[in-house]
Amino acid sequence: MHNREADHNGPETMRACVLCDVAYMEVRDVAQPQPGPRDLLVRVASVGLCGTDIHIFAGHANYNTDANGLPIPFNLEPQILGHEISGEVVETGRDVRDLQTGDRVVIDQGLNCNSTARAEACEYCRTGDSHQCEFYREHGITGLQGGLADFISVPAVNGVRIQSSLGAEAAMTEPLGCIIHSSGLVSRARSRYAINASDREQRVRTALICGAGPAGLLFTQYLREALGYEGLLLVSEPNPRKRQLAERFGADTIDPTTCDVVEAVRELSGGRGVEYLIEATGSGRVMAVIPGLIRKQATVLLYGHGHAGTDMSLLNNVLFKEPVLVASVGASGGFEVDGRPAVYARALSLIESGRIDVASIITHRYTELEQVPQALAGDWRAADYVKGIVTL
Repeated sequence: MHNREADHNGPETMRACVLCDVAYMEVRDVAQPQPGPRDLLVRVASVGLCGTDIHIFAGHANYNTDANGLPIPFNLEPQILGHEISGEVVETGRDVRDLQTGDRVVIDQGLNCNSTARAEACEYCRTGDSHQCEFYREHGITGLQGGLADFISVPAVNGVRIQSSLGAEAAMTEPLGCIIHSSGLVSRARSRYAINASDREQRVRTALICGAGPAGLLFTQYLREALGYEGLLLVSEPNPRKRQLAERFGADTIDPTTCDVVEAVRELSGGRGVEYLIEATGSGRVMAVIPGLIRKQATVLLYGHGHAGTDMSLLNNVLFKEPVLVASVGASGGFEVDGRPAVYARALSLIESGRIDVASIITHRYTELEQVPQALAGDWRAADYVKGIVTL
């Protein structure tokens, strides 16, 4: 393994893209992480750029907090973002037996009771909700070093081996894992309507996905290809390129800039409205029209984050319809026999088998850390942008 050194006797260093202040990043030499006995050192191969990275970069969110829950300014504690990560193992700790140098892996960026080997797991980890771990921390989000660097060190159980020739697209495992986790929460909810329910009266006949960004497009495919949903699947999206992808993946689309979405949904659903709505935009304007879109006692999955500037009194009309509101974050869902995250293993398998097409969603590929600031600052606003991946 080749590493640069800061000086002849100093610690090993690596290059990283460091968020030093709101909307300001620098590529710097920083200390290279040193793996512990249960850890891996991974040379980063690809990193997906997520909406969360964009929000943190712009100063709209900061999840690195002090003991009182207050955000720590970036100029006091700079951050290395990037939580959708794949790479190659270059070093293993002395207690690691099931991975070795040269193995290619995708990484679960979250640290929970299982991955940190706590003597007694918290109630959330014991019940398969590891993303809500009482002691949870997250590489690239809560202040721990993320993937926008040459190397990253994580517990070995957080590395899921890639079994195929899958390339940079492996970084899409984490976002697909979030979709799988969300869908699992919906299936466990006590809802009047369910996907593929045996009782026709309780079956979802019409599902609507608001937004065809990466999440919306993964939801579209997951409903069709993994869950086998055969009912009417609608996607509302203003961007023509994203609508085209949604149609390719099996949805009928609505352009909200050319019609009244509520009227369109009513017409397409035969006046019923939708039994299952996935809010994947984070737009307050979408929240305002949900009451007109859903059937009474529908299921509403609140997946998108943001909704800035929204008058929350609009929820009065949502609540009047008695929907089941499901909130989701992350990609928890229990562990495999070897301790690895089950949802990540499932997501990687779906991508490797070709059942979920992630390559078509990736529209922008970056090959240098120096390109990341512009990607987060403005590239994502381009009409042809769907998803960006950094390959190193």
